[in-house]
Amino acid sequence: MGLNELSGVLWRERQLLELLLFKLEEEQLILTSGRTQWLGHATREVESVLDQIRTAELGRSIEADEAAREVGLPEGSGLRAIAQAAPTPWNTLLGEHHAAFVDLTDQINQLAQGNRELLSASHRATRETLLSLQETVDTYDPHGTAASAALTGGSHLLDRAL
Repeated sequence: MGLNELSGVLWRERQLLELLLFKLEEEQLILTSGRTQWLGHATREVESVLDQIRTAELGRSIEADEAAREVGLPEGSGLRAIAQAAPTPWNTLLGEHHAAFVDLTDQINQLAQGNRELLSASHRATRETLLSLQETVDTYDPHGTAASAALTGGSHLLDRAL
């Protein structure tokens, strides 16, 4: 019974991880499109899925302990150990769950890192734009050191297209 319940919880958690991946992809599309008015909604959706994943993880922990006892392992054993100790066909199925979790986690980490970089670049661009409106944009001096425009005698943006 424990292995069957564990498998059901793992399927649900995999679906949630795939949904998180989708929501992060949406967030990235919003960031790259420049239509940031939807960014708050996308971020709330990511947070909502993360909350659901946290809840599912609690259920998985309980079911994993039960499954571990069923196959003769101590509570707190990892999914890989449970898969190795489980009889056929559970060993294969749990091994596939483990591989899927590793793959989804890698994809989520890469996408989340990309989104953080996009947000950081967007923040810098916004900051520089706001500073340029105040005529105190940070520039570089002849030695390549960052310096305020006020210290370098000012900098000017020349639009040669005019």
